[in-house]
Amino acid sequence: MTHPGEQFYPQGVRWDDTIACGTLPDLLSTASADYGARPALEFRDRPIGYTELEALVETAASAFLRAGYGKGHSVALFLGNSPDHPVNFFGALKAGARIVHLSPLDGEIALSHKLSDSGARILVTSNLSALLPTALKFLDKGLLDRLIVCEDDHWGKVGTPQAALPDNPKIITYKQFTDGAAKPAAWPTMSADDVALLQYTGGTTGLPKGAMLSHGNLTSAVSVYDVWGKPARAERNNPVERVICVLPLFHIYALTVVLLSSIRRGHLISLHQRFDVEAVMRDIEVKRATAFPGVPTMWIAIAALPDLDKRDLSSLVSVGSGGAPLPVEVAKILERRVGMKLKSGWGMTETCSPGTAHPKEGPDKPGSIGLMLPGIEMDVVSLDDPKQVVPVGEVGEIRIRGPNVTKGYWNRPKETAEAFVGDRFLTGDIGYMDGDGYFYLVDRKKDMIISGGFNVYPQMIEQAIYTHPGVQEVIVIGIPDDYRGEAAKAFIKLRADAKPFGLEELRAFLTGKIGKHELPVAVDFVEELPRTPVGKLSRHELRLQQPSPQAASKKDVA
Repeated sequence: MTHPGEQFYPQGVRWDDTIACGTLPDLLSTASADYGARPALEFRDRPIGYTELEALVETAASAFLRAGYGKGHSVALFLGNSPDHPVNFFGALKAGARIVHLSPLDGEIALSHKLSDSGARILVTSNLSALLPTALKFLDKGLLDRLIVCEDDHWGKVGTPQAALPDNPKIITYKQFTDGAAKPAAWPTMSADDVALLQYTGGTTGLPKGAMLSHGNLTSAVSVYDVWGKPARAERNNPVERVICVLPLFHIYALTVVLLSSIRRGHLISLHQRFDVEAVMRDIEVKRATAFPGVPTMWIAIAALPDLDKRDLSSLVSVGSGGAPLPVEVAKILERRVGMKLKSGWGMTETCSPGTAHPKEGPDKPGSIGLMLPGIEMDVVSLDDPKQVVPVGEVGEIRIRGPNVTKGYWNRPKETAEAFVGDRFLTGDIGYMDGDGYFYLVDRKKDMIISGGFNVYPQMIEQAIYTHPGVQEVIVIGIPDDYRGEAAKAFIKLRADAKPFGLEELRAFLTGKIGKHELPVAVDFVEELPRTPVGKLSRHELRLQQPSPQAASKKDVA
């Protein structure tokens, strides 16, 4: 055993097992050939088979090629959880383009930046009233040449509010976009090294930057999970798992752990547009779902069900929590009341999700994020010298390398160089490894807040708050939140002539400018904000000034 923790790996799994690498269109084509009419997706009780999904993807790919959006082009997706996402995701990739994921949870400032930065001049969205009005703003700003609008009721009518399309030659329905698109004589060739996805993430300063995730990165990530979970799947001997997908497909966690991994294995993805605890319980109790990867907020909601002891979760054979640290107390409740052992792994956008996981058997390590997965190397380095590996048990910054790790950030050579020591990526997470090879997180070097599993960037919130006429200066930091794990709190210095305002007025002002998950849950008005020796506002110093969570006042908390 040459890698820490390998002695606890599932039987038959080795750290140096082969990690497969290929392209995403080939992943889907192979699944279509292998699984045929077997259902790949279920949405609004309608199944879509693997062969049907591949045919829908080829239609989309043909339309993207006809419109001139193939090799060298970025195609932005502004979609929620419906079949429109996988169809257009794989369709644009098969045409040779790269995908840009836009989160419907983001505000206009972040979305506009991602469109401009990625160079995407075409956007695929839906006529849902939660999406289309925002997409139309990008047209008004001159950020798009073409807006393709999918019609949500194509997948069955459920009374979801939909918006009417304005008369604009740059706007076209998905049906119009694909009608009559003929397959090419040959599909574009691509390699594992080609960029498949620009997945935006943030850092300590500046606007979000696009992690360049190649076809090889993403298929390797799927293979890492395949290798790790093979013994458990063999033990279950269930060729078709029913996997609940409530996690948003525009997030790397759902993309890799649910969509790509399920397609690779021929499983059925039960697609939900939003998290509704009773709808999820129906999937488990009535439809007998076997797998449910979630984020802590979802497990908190399930753990809080008053009749949890009487609910039947026995069909679940694979559960997981990711996106943010799982509160130890929630894991204890689920184990005590329904006998479910739920452990939290760790990964990043830049690793296409995989990083660490807990083996089914092995020492019980509450609070740990688990062992490094096969094919992935992790170590801990000095905070003062990222080339200096620190001893076991000593706190430092976690580094990682593997076939799933990004090669860098889109159009950001400086940030890319700063993020690597050789071929090892500096995660910005501070933690340590114990003597058994288990990793623990203790802090984050980055200022990013993880709220309900989503990345929240303080500077984006600060930019929006600065548009308020009464604000002179602002710093946003993360504070503990029982439900979300963390949430944003704003510290504001008002202009001398400004009228005071409260939290609800601030939230109302920010609504639409930033995402709902980014809205501050608390605000303090201060005479002065801390600064660095050179006069810059200091988020770090402000955090140091805050009382401990136990002593913190709960006033002004939403």
